[in-house]
Amino acid sequence: MHIHILGICGTFMGGIAALAKAAGHKVTGCDANVYPPMSTQLGNLGIEIVEGYDPAQLANVPDYVVVGNAMSRGNPLVEAMLDRRIPYCSGPQWLSEHVLHKRHVMAVSGTHGKTTTASLLAWILEDAGLSPGFLIGGVPVNFDSSARFGESEFFVVEADEYDTAFFDKRAKFVHYRPQTLIVNNLEFDHADIYKDIDAILWQFHQLMRTVPGNGRIIANANDENITTMLGQGCWTPVEGFSIRGNADWCATFTDKGERRIEVVRRDGDSAEGPWKLGGQHNLENALAAIAAAQSAGVSVARAVDALSRFDGVKRRMERTATVAEIAVYDDFAHHPTAIRRTIAGLKRRYPGQRIVIALEPRSNTMKMGIHDESLAGSLDDADLVFVYRPEDFDSSFDMALEPLGNKLRILSDYDELVSGMEEKLLAGDQVVFMSNGGFGAARQKLTMALQKRRQSSV
Repeated sequence: MHIHILGICGTFMGGIAALAKAAGHKVTGCDANVYPPMSTQLGNLGIEIVEGYDPAQLANVPDYVVVGNAMSRGNPLVEAMLDRRIPYCSGPQWLSEHVLHKRHVMAVSGTHGKTTTASLLAWILEDAGLSPGFLIGGVPVNFDSSARFGESEFFVVEADEYDTAFFDKRAKFVHYRPQTLIVNNLEFDHADIYKDIDAILWQFHQLMRTVPGNGRIIANANDENITTMLGQGCWTPVEGFSIRGNADWCATFTDKGERRIEVVRRDGDSAEGPWKLGGQHNLENALAAIAAAQSAGVSVARAVDALSRFDGVKRRMERTATVAEIAVYDDFAHHPTAIRRTIAGLKRRYPGQRIVIALEPRSNTMKMGIHDESLAGSLDDADLVFVYRPEDFDSSFDMALEPLGNKLRILSDYDELVSGMEEKLLAGDQVVFMSNGGFGAARQKLTMALQKRRQSSV
Protein backbone atom coordinates (compact mmCIF):
# COMPACT_ATOMS: atom_id res chain seq x y z
CA MET A 1 0.00 0.00 0.00
CA HIS A 2 1.24 3.51 -0.85
CA ILE A 3 0.76 5.90 2.09
CA HIS A 4 1.35 9.64 1.69
CA ILE A 5 1.78 11.61 4.93
CA LEU A 6 0.93 15.30 5.21
CA GLY A 7 3.14 17.05 7.78
CA ILE A 8 5.66 14.21 7.84
CA CYS A 9 8.54 16.09 9.50
CA GLY A 10 6.92 16.50 12.90
CA THR A 11 8.16 14.08 15.55
CA PHE A 12 4.83 12.26 15.79
CA MET A 13 4.14 12.05 12.06
CA GLY A 14 7.76 11.13 11.35
CA GLY A 15 7.29 8.28 13.80
CA ILE A 16 4.13 7.20 11.97
CA ALA A 17 6.15 7.19 8.74
CA ALA A 18 8.84 4.97 10.29
CA LEU A 19 6.23 2.53 11.63
CA ALA A 20 4.42 2.38 8.28
CA LYS A 21 7.71 1.68 6.51
CA ALA A 22 8.53 -1.06 9.02
CA ALA A 23 5.10 -2.59 8.34
CA GLY A 24 6.04 -2.96 4.68
CA HIS A 25 4.20 -0.03 3.10
CA LYS A 26 5.53 2.37 0.50
CA VAL A 27 5.73 5.69 2.32
CA THR A 28 6.08 9.23 0.95
CA GLY A 29 5.29 12.55 2.55
CA CYS A 30 5.45 16.32 2.53
CA ASP A 31 5.89 19.23 4.89
CA ALA A 32 6.25 22.99 4.81
CA ASN A 33 9.76 22.86 6.23
CA VAL A 34 11.99 19.92 5.38
CA TYR A 35 15.28 19.97 7.30
CA PRO A 36 17.45 17.75 9.53
CA PRO A 37 17.32 15.83 11.74
CA MET A 38 13.91 14.44 10.74
CA SER A 39 14.53 14.76 7.00
CA THR A 40 17.79 12.84 7.46
CA GLN A 41 16.12 10.11 9.52
CA LEU A 42 13.35 9.66 6.98
CA GLY A 43 15.80 9.76 4.09
CA ASN A 44 17.81 6.97 5.69
CA LEU A 45 14.61 4.90 5.72
CA GLY A 46 14.15 5.46 1.99
CA ILE A 47 11.14 7.74 2.43
CA GLU A 48 10.75 10.38 -0.28
CA ILE A 49 9.79 13.84 1.02
CA VAL A 50 8.36 16.75 -0.95
CA GLU A 51 8.70 20.28 0.40
CA GLY A 52 5.45 22.24 0.34
CA TYR A 53 1.81 21.38 -0.37
CA ASP A 54 1.54 21.52 -4.15
CA PRO A 55 -1.39 19.29 -5.25
CA ALA A 56 0.81 18.00 -8.08
CA GLN A 57 2.35 15.56 -5.63
CA LEU A 58 -0.93 13.60 -5.78
CA ALA A 59 -0.42 12.83 -9.47
CA ASN A 60 0.85 9.43 -8.40
CA VAL A 61 -2.33 8.78 -6.44
CA PRO A 62 -1.60 7.18 -3.06
CA ASP A 63 -3.82 4.45 -1.68
CA TYR A 64 -4.19 6.36 1.56
CA VAL A 65 -3.34 9.78 2.95
CA VAL A 66 -2.44 10.23 6.63
CA VAL A 67 -3.14 13.81 7.71
CA GLY A 68 -1.15 15.57 10.42
CA ASN A 69 -2.94 17.86 12.88
CA ALA A 70 -1.09 20.92 11.56
CA MET A 71 -3.08 20.63 8.33
CA SER A 72 -6.28 22.66 7.92
CA ARG A 73 -9.01 23.40 5.43
CA GLY A 74 -7.81 25.82 2.78
CA ASN A 75 -4.47 24.07 2.44
CA PRO A 76 -4.23 23.35 -1.32
CA LEU A 77 -3.15 19.76 -0.82
CA VAL A 78 -5.93 19.09 1.69
CA GLU A 79 -8.49 20.55 -0.72
CA ALA A 80 -7.15 18.43 -3.58
CA MET A 81 -7.27 15.31 -1.42
CA LEU A 82 -10.90 15.97 -0.53
CA ASP A 83 -11.94 16.88 -4.07
CA ARG A 84 -10.43 13.69 -5.49
CA ARG A 85 -11.98 11.55 -2.74
CA ILE A 86 -8.70 9.92 -1.81
CA PRO A 87 -9.14 7.83 1.36
CA TYR A 88 -7.62 9.56 4.39
CA CYS A 89 -7.34 9.36 8.15
CA SER A 90 -5.46 11.00 11.03
CA GLY A 91 -2.12 9.83 12.39
CA PRO A 92 -3.61 8.56 15.67
CA GLN A 93 -6.32 6.65 13.80
CA TRP A 94 -3.78 5.02 11.50
CA LEU A 95 -1.61 4.10 14.48
CA SER A 96 -4.57 2.57 16.29
CA GLU A 97 -5.85 0.52 13.37
CA HIS A 98 -2.54 -0.66 11.93
CA VAL A 99 -0.13 -0.94 14.86
CA LEU A 100 -1.90 -0.92 18.24
CA HIS A 101 -5.05 -2.96 17.70
CA LYS A 102 -3.66 -6.36 18.81
CA ARG A 103 -1.03 -5.19 21.26
CA HIS A 104 -0.69 -4.42 24.96
CA VAL A 105 -0.67 -0.63 24.68
CA MET A 106 1.12 1.25 27.46
CA ALA A 107 0.12 4.91 27.12
CA VAL A 108 1.78 7.81 28.94
CA SER A 109 -0.39 10.90 29.42
CA GLY A 110 -0.33 14.15 31.41
CA THR A 111 0.66 17.78 31.04
CA HIS A 112 4.34 17.30 31.88
CA GLY A 113 6.88 14.51 31.59
CA LYS A 114 5.24 12.39 28.89
CA THR A 115 8.32 12.09 26.70
CA THR A 116 10.70 11.29 29.54
CA THR A 117 8.31 8.82 31.19
CA ALA A 118 7.57 7.04 27.91
CA SER A 119 11.30 6.83 27.19
CA LEU A 120 12.00 5.46 30.66
CA LEU A 121 9.26 2.85 30.30
CA ALA A 122 10.41 1.76 26.84
CA TRP A 123 13.97 1.42 28.11
CA ILE A 124 12.96 -0.61 31.18
CA LEU A 125 11.07 -3.04 28.93
CA GLU A 126 13.98 -3.17 26.47
CA ASP A 127 16.51 -3.79 29.23
CA ALA A 128 14.30 -6.60 30.51
CA GLY A 129 14.49 -8.27 27.10
CA LEU A 130 10.90 -7.51 26.02
CA SER A 131 11.78 -5.60 22.80
CA PRO A 132 8.82 -3.20 22.90
CA GLY A 133 7.55 -1.04 20.09
CA PHE A 134 7.22 2.66 20.82
CA LEU A 135 6.22 6.04 19.47
CA ILE A 136 7.57 8.90 21.56
CA GLY A 137 7.53 12.67 21.08
CA GLY A 138 11.30 12.88 21.44
CA VAL A 139 14.39 10.79 20.87
CA PRO A 140 15.58 8.60 23.78
CA VAL A 141 19.37 8.50 23.76
CA ASN A 142 19.32 4.75 24.45
CA PHE A 143 17.42 4.10 21.21
CA ASP A 144 18.44 7.08 19.04
CA SER A 145 15.02 6.94 17.39
CA SER A 146 11.56 8.25 18.25
CA ALA A 147 9.68 5.20 16.92
CA ARG A 148 10.11 1.45 16.54
CA PHE A 149 7.69 -1.30 15.54
CA GLY A 150 9.05 -3.74 18.12
CA GLU A 151 9.05 -7.51 18.33
CA SER A 152 6.70 -8.16 21.25
CA GLU A 153 3.11 -7.52 22.26
CA PHE A 154 4.09 -4.40 24.21
CA PHE A 155 3.90 -0.94 22.66
CA VAL A 156 4.66 2.31 24.50
CA VAL A 157 3.01 5.45 23.15
CA GLU A 158 3.18 9.05 24.30
CA ALA A 159 -0.50 9.93 24.68
CA ASP A 160 -1.07 13.59 23.86
CA GLU A 161 -4.28 15.48 24.68
CA TYR A 162 -3.90 17.84 21.72
CA ASP A 163 -6.61 17.52 19.08
CA THR A 164 -6.31 14.85 16.40
CA ALA A 165 -6.91 16.52 13.01
CA PHE A 166 -8.94 19.21 11.27
CA PHE A 167 -11.75 16.65 10.86
CA ASP A 168 -11.43 15.06 14.32
CA LYS A 169 -11.30 17.43 17.29
CA ARG A 170 -11.04 14.71 19.93
CA ALA A 171 -7.78 14.35 21.84
CA LYS A 172 -5.27 12.11 20.13
CA PHE A 173 -5.15 9.69 23.03
CA VAL A 174 -8.75 8.46 22.72
CA HIS A 175 -7.63 6.46 19.68
CA TYR A 176 -5.02 4.40 21.52
CA ARG A 177 -7.18 2.12 23.76
CA PRO A 178 -4.45 1.45 26.35
CA GLN A 179 -4.27 -1.60 28.58
CA THR A 180 -1.87 0.22 30.90
CA LEU A 181 -2.25 3.98 31.30
CA ILE A 182 -0.03 6.46 33.13
CA VAL A 183 -1.50 9.84 34.12
CA ASN A 184 1.45 11.91 35.33
CA ASN A 185 -0.22 15.25 36.17
CA LEU A 186 -2.94 17.59 34.92
CA GLU A 187 -2.71 21.36 34.48
CA PHE A 188 -4.25 23.91 32.17
CA ASP A 189 -2.40 24.02 28.87
CA HIS A 190 -3.14 24.23 25.13
CA ALA A 191 -5.22 27.36 25.59
CA ASP A 192 -5.58 27.60 21.82
CA ILE A 193 -7.97 24.64 21.84
CA TYR A 194 -9.19 24.24 25.44
CA LYS A 195 -11.24 26.88 27.26
CA ASP A 196 -10.25 25.88 30.79
CA ILE A 197 -9.05 23.02 32.98
CA ASP A 198 -12.53 21.49 33.00
CA ALA A 199 -12.37 21.04 29.23
CA ILE A 200 -9.09 19.17 29.63
CA LEU A 201 -10.48 17.01 32.45
CA TRP A 202 -13.39 16.09 30.19
CA GLN A 203 -10.98 14.85 27.51
CA PHE A 204 -9.13 12.75 30.07
CA HIS A 205 -12.46 11.38 31.28
CA GLN A 206 -13.08 10.15 27.73
CA LEU A 207 -9.70 8.43 27.89
CA MET A 208 -10.72 6.69 31.13
CA ARG A 209 -13.72 5.25 29.29
CA THR A 210 -11.41 3.41 26.86
CA VAL A 211 -9.28 1.56 29.45
CA PRO A 212 -10.61 -1.98 30.06
CA GLY A 213 -11.60 -3.28 33.46
CA ASN A 214 -8.73 -5.78 33.45
CA GLY A 215 -6.24 -3.03 32.64
CA ARG A 216 -4.32 -0.77 34.99
CA ILE A 217 -4.14 2.99 35.58
CA ILE A 218 -0.99 4.44 37.16
CA ALA A 219 -1.92 7.88 38.54
CA ASN A 220 -0.15 10.63 40.47
CA ALA A 221 -1.64 10.35 43.96
CA ASN A 222 -0.81 13.98 44.82
CA ASP A 223 -2.48 15.68 41.87
CA GLU A 224 -5.85 17.17 42.80
CA ASN A 225 -6.94 17.53 39.18
CA ILE A 226 -6.32 13.83 38.58
CA THR A 227 -8.37 12.99 41.68
CA THR A 228 -11.21 15.16 40.36
CA MET A 229 -11.00 13.57 36.93
CA LEU A 230 -11.05 10.02 38.30
CA GLY A 231 -14.08 10.99 40.38
CA GLN A 232 -15.99 11.65 37.16
CA GLY A 233 -15.89 7.93 36.47
CA CYS A 234 -13.29 5.17 36.39
CA TRP A 235 -13.83 1.48 35.60
CA THR A 236 -10.24 0.26 35.92
CA PRO A 237 -8.04 -0.53 38.96
CA VAL A 238 -5.93 2.50 39.89
CA GLU A 239 -2.48 2.40 41.48
CA GLY A 240 -1.23 5.70 42.91
CA PHE A 241 2.36 6.86 42.92
CA SER A 242 3.99 9.55 45.05
CA ILE A 243 7.40 10.86 46.05
CA ARG A 244 5.86 12.12 49.29
CA GLY A 245 4.82 8.74 50.68
CA ASN A 246 1.43 7.14 51.41
CA ALA A 247 0.70 5.64 48.00
CA ASP A 248 0.83 2.26 46.27
CA TRP A 249 4.20 3.23 44.80
CA CYS A 250 6.69 5.54 46.56
CA ALA A 251 10.18 6.76 45.80
CA THR A 252 12.82 8.93 47.45
CA PHE A 253 16.34 10.13 46.81
CA THR A 254 18.82 8.55 49.19
CA ASP A 255 21.48 11.24 48.76
CA LYS A 256 21.54 15.06 48.61
CA GLY A 257 22.91 15.13 45.06
CA GLU A 258 19.91 13.13 43.77
CA ARG A 259 22.08 10.45 42.23
CA ARG A 260 20.58 7.43 44.01
CA ILE A 261 16.93 6.46 44.37
CA GLU A 262 14.89 4.00 46.38
CA VAL A 263 11.54 2.66 45.17
CA VAL A 264 9.05 0.94 47.48
CA ARG A 265 5.79 -0.79 46.58
CA ARG A 266 3.03 -0.99 49.17
CA ASP A 267 3.35 -4.78 49.29
CA GLY A 268 6.91 -4.36 50.60
CA ASP A 269 8.83 -4.99 47.38
CA SER A 270 11.66 -2.44 47.09
CA ALA A 271 14.95 -1.67 45.37
CA GLU A 272 17.68 0.96 45.46
CA GLY A 273 20.17 2.06 42.84
CA PRO A 274 22.01 4.86 41.00
CA TRP A 275 20.65 6.95 38.18
CA LYS A 276 21.63 9.94 36.06
CA LEU A 277 18.69 12.31 35.68
CA GLY A 278 18.06 14.09 38.99
CA GLY A 279 15.10 16.31 39.82
CA GLN A 280 11.96 15.43 41.77
CA HIS A 281 9.86 15.66 38.60
CA ASN A 282 12.06 13.02 36.98
CA LEU A 283 11.81 10.85 40.07
CA GLU A 284 8.02 10.97 39.62
CA ASN A 285 8.46 10.08 35.95
CA ALA A 286 10.69 7.13 36.84
CA LEU A 287 8.32 5.90 39.54
CA ALA A 288 5.38 5.93 37.12
CA ALA A 289 7.44 4.03 34.52
CA ILE A 290 8.50 1.41 37.08
CA ALA A 291 4.89 0.90 38.19
CA ALA A 292 3.71 0.55 34.58
CA ALA A 293 6.52 -1.88 33.74
CA GLN A 294 5.29 -4.15 36.53
CA SER A 295 2.14 -4.74 34.48
CA ALA A 296 4.45 -6.30 31.86
CA GLY A 297 6.02 -8.54 34.48
CA VAL A 298 9.18 -6.51 35.15
CA SER A 299 10.18 -6.61 38.82
CA VAL A 300 10.97 -3.51 40.85
CA ALA A 301 14.60 -4.57 41.22
CA ARG A 302 15.01 -5.18 37.48
CA ALA A 303 13.38 -1.83 36.63
CA VAL A 304 15.50 0.18 39.08
CA ASP A 305 18.63 -1.53 37.78
CA ALA A 306 17.65 -0.57 34.21
CA LEU A 307 17.43 3.10 35.24
CA SER A 308 21.14 3.12 36.04
CA ARG A 309 21.75 2.68 32.31
CA PHE A 310 19.19 5.20 31.07
CA ASP A 311 20.99 8.09 29.36
CA GLY A 312 18.12 10.55 29.03
CA VAL A 313 16.19 12.07 26.14
CA LYS A 314 17.43 14.53 23.56
CA ARG A 315 16.19 18.06 24.32
CA ARG A 316 15.06 17.06 27.84
CA MET A 317 17.78 18.59 30.02
CA GLU A 318 20.31 17.25 27.53
CA ARG A 319 23.81 18.47 28.31
CA THR A 320 25.12 19.41 24.89
CA ALA A 321 28.45 20.94 25.84
CA THR A 322 30.81 21.78 28.69
CA VAL A 323 33.21 24.60 27.87
CA ALA A 324 35.62 26.16 30.40
CA GLU A 325 33.61 24.52 33.22
CA ILE A 326 30.38 26.07 31.92
CA ALA A 327 27.70 23.42 31.31
CA VAL A 328 25.20 24.06 28.50
CA TYR A 329 21.85 22.24 28.32
CA ASP A 330 19.04 21.98 25.79
CA ASP A 331 15.60 21.65 27.39
CA PHE A 332 12.04 21.51 26.09
CA ALA A 333 10.48 23.23 29.13
CA HIS A 334 7.90 25.83 28.07
CA HIS A 335 5.33 25.73 30.90
CA PRO A 336 5.91 27.50 34.25
CA THR A 337 5.61 24.26 36.21
CA ALA A 338 8.24 22.52 34.08
CA ILE A 339 10.50 25.59 34.24
CA ARG A 340 10.27 25.78 38.03
CA ARG A 341 10.91 22.05 38.51
CA THR A 342 13.91 22.05 36.19
CA ILE A 343 15.56 24.93 38.04
CA ALA A 344 14.86 23.35 41.43
CA GLY A 345 16.41 20.07 40.31
CA LEU A 346 19.57 21.80 39.09
CA LYS A 347 19.98 23.75 42.32
CA ARG A 348 19.81 20.55 44.36
CA ARG A 349 22.22 18.71 42.08
CA TYR A 350 24.70 21.59 41.78
CA PRO A 351 24.53 23.49 45.10
CA GLY A 352 26.42 26.74 45.17
CA GLN A 353 26.64 27.04 41.39
CA ARG A 354 24.74 29.64 39.38
CA ILE A 355 21.73 28.64 37.30
CA VAL A 356 21.44 30.71 34.12
CA ILE A 357 18.24 30.41 32.08
CA ALA A 358 17.63 31.42 28.47
CA LEU A 359 13.93 31.25 27.61
CA GLU A 360 12.18 31.44 24.26
CA PRO A 361 8.37 31.63 24.71
CA ARG A 362 6.88 29.78 21.72
CA SER A 363 3.89 27.73 22.85
CA ASN A 364 0.44 28.93 21.82
CA THR A 365 -0.55 29.15 25.48
CA MET A 366 2.45 31.36 26.26
CA LYS A 367 1.72 33.57 23.25
CA MET A 368 -1.84 34.10 24.51
CA GLY A 369 -0.52 35.41 27.84
CA ILE A 370 -2.12 32.61 29.86
CA HIS A 371 1.10 32.02 31.84
CA ASP A 372 2.01 35.67 32.42
CA GLU A 373 1.00 35.65 36.09
CA SER A 374 3.09 32.58 36.98
CA LEU A 375 6.06 32.95 34.64
CA ALA A 376 8.21 35.26 36.82
CA GLY A 377 7.66 33.05 39.85
CA SER A 378 8.77 29.96 37.94
CA LEU A 379 12.06 31.70 37.08
CA ASP A 380 12.70 33.30 40.47
CA ASP A 381 15.20 30.70 41.71
CA ALA A 382 17.47 31.22 38.71
CA ASP A 383 20.49 33.49 39.18
CA LEU A 384 20.31 35.09 35.72
CA VAL A 385 17.45 35.04 33.19
CA PHE A 386 17.74 35.95 29.51
CA VAL A 387 14.42 36.04 27.66
CA TYR A 388 13.93 36.29 23.91
CA ARG A 389 10.95 38.53 23.23
CA PRO A 390 9.13 37.82 19.93
CA GLU A 391 8.12 40.95 18.03
CA ASP A 392 4.40 40.16 18.28
CA PHE A 393 4.41 40.10 22.11
CA ASP A 394 2.88 43.16 23.74
CA SER A 395 4.12 45.12 26.76
CA SER A 396 2.13 42.96 29.20
CA PHE A 397 4.73 40.22 28.73
CA ASP A 398 7.55 42.53 29.84
CA MET A 399 5.51 43.74 32.80
CA ALA A 400 4.84 40.17 33.91
CA LEU A 401 8.59 39.57 34.20
CA GLU A 402 9.40 42.78 36.11
CA PRO A 403 9.48 41.01 39.53
CA LEU A 404 12.71 39.32 38.41
CA GLY A 405 14.47 42.68 38.73
CA ASN A 406 18.17 42.95 37.98
CA LYS A 407 18.60 39.25 37.19
CA LEU A 408 16.49 39.69 34.03
CA ARG A 409 17.41 40.76 30.50
CA ILE A 410 14.78 40.82 27.73
CA LEU A 411 16.06 40.95 24.16
CA SER A 412 14.42 40.77 20.74
CA ASP A 413 17.51 39.64 18.84
CA TYR A 414 19.06 36.19 19.13
CA ASP A 415 22.62 37.38 18.53
CA GLU A 416 22.29 40.10 21.18
CA LEU A 417 21.00 37.51 23.61
CA VAL A 418 24.02 35.29 22.93
CA SER A 419 26.54 38.11 23.34
CA GLY A 420 24.82 39.29 26.51
CA MET A 421 25.03 35.80 27.99
CA GLU A 422 28.65 35.32 27.02
CA GLU A 423 29.65 38.49 28.88
CA LYS A 424 28.04 37.31 32.12
CA LEU A 425 28.96 33.62 32.25
CA LEU A 426 31.48 32.29 34.75
CA ALA A 427 33.13 28.94 35.37
CA GLY A 428 30.74 26.59 37.15
CA ASP A 429 27.56 28.07 35.64
CA GLN A 430 24.77 25.71 34.60
CA VAL A 431 23.21 27.25 31.47
CA VAL A 432 19.84 26.01 30.25
CA PHE A 433 18.19 26.96 26.96
CA MET A 434 14.42 26.42 27.31
CA SER A 435 12.29 26.29 24.18
CA ASN A 436 9.98 23.97 22.30
CA GLY A 437 11.53 25.29 19.07
CA GLY A 438 14.94 26.02 17.61
CA PHE A 439 15.69 29.20 19.63
CA GLY A 440 17.39 30.75 16.59
CA ALA A 441 20.37 28.40 17.11
CA ALA A 442 21.31 30.55 20.15
CA ARG A 443 22.56 27.57 22.14
CA GLN A 444 24.89 26.49 19.35
CA LYS A 445 26.12 30.07 18.86
CA LEU A 446 26.83 30.48 22.57
CA THR A 447 28.75 27.21 22.64
CA MET A 448 30.93 28.35 19.72
CA ALA A 449 31.48 31.74 21.36
CA LEU A 450 32.59 30.09 24.60
CA GLN A 451 34.94 27.80 22.70
CA LYS A 452 36.53 30.77 20.93
CA ARG A 453 36.86 32.59 24.25
CA ARG A 454 38.62 29.61 25.78
CA GLN A 455 40.98 29.24 22.83
CA SER A 456 41.92 32.93 22.89
CA SER A 457 42.75 32.73 26.60
CA VAL A 458 45.15 29.83 26.17
